[in-house]
Amino acid sequence: MSASLALPIKPALRDPAWTGRLFWSIAIIVLLVPALVATEFKPWILLEPENLKVSSRFLGDFFPPATQPEFLLLVAKEAWRTIAIATAGTFLALLLAIPMTLISTRVLSISSLSGRMHLLPFAIRQVVRWILIIIRSVPELIWALVFVRVVGLGPAAGVLAIGLTYAGMLGKVYTEILESGEQHVASNLMRNGSSRLQTFFYGVLPQNLTELTSYTVYRWECAIRASAVLGFVGAGGLGQQLDNSMRMLNGGEVATILIVFMLLVGLADLLSAWLRKILQ
Repeated sequence: MSASLALPIKPALRDPAWTGRLFWSIAIIVLLVPALVATEFKPWILLEPENLKVSSRFLGDFFPPATQPEFLLLVAKEAWRTIAIATAGTFLALLLAIPMTLISTRVLSISSLSGRMHLLPFAIRQVVRWILIIIRSVPELIWALVFVRVVGLGPAAGVLAIGLTYAGMLGKVYTEILESGEQHVASNLMRNGSSRLQTFFYGVLPQNLTELTSYTVYRWECAIRASAVLGFVGAGGLGQQLDNSMRMLNGGEVATILIVFMLLVGLADLLSAWLRKILQ
């Protein structure tokens, strides 16, 4: 029988899961449409002649980027300050996140070896987890506004804001990474008398080091981007210079600063790939 005369295959026979996929596709659409309506999402407005004219004028101001030697030197200094803010903030976050991760990770709990964690260790673990929730639930911009009032304008406020917010994020993800990995080695070490730190360094860390490093570098990259926002509230770095250039309606300077931001994020991505390669 020729292919043209062959009977069509029923959808249920061709793909047994087609009904489930159809259901979830419809469910997503049903949930997405009200969200788009609530957010007044109307992208076709961008194509209106008047809006196209405004957008073209705005983007046209970016060219050519500013290349004056004095401005490039200023951007280089602020770029270094941005890297310093991101690095110091991430380091502070690590100092706060690592101890809380060791406390809140169930696989490193001696009392959980019996199957059910004792009441006191369980309570301490929950308190630490709630601390992580609280400090990461406050955006770094809000922390920056608080610390600008406490320590004044400058990079110190940005470092503290990034350190607190990212400590909560790092602690949460570190805990999830450690608890989702293989726990047999850690369990055996602790049953044979190893301490929590020994179990962490010899049983848990080696098998999760690549993933932990990759996420840490990703957070450092996010800290570089966050500094752009923090600069708008006086936390220093390229973000503050970007705010100054935008207030002066100098599109060329804004374009140059944005290009530098792209280069910094690209550098962080290359660093992450290099670290993953040498740790494999």
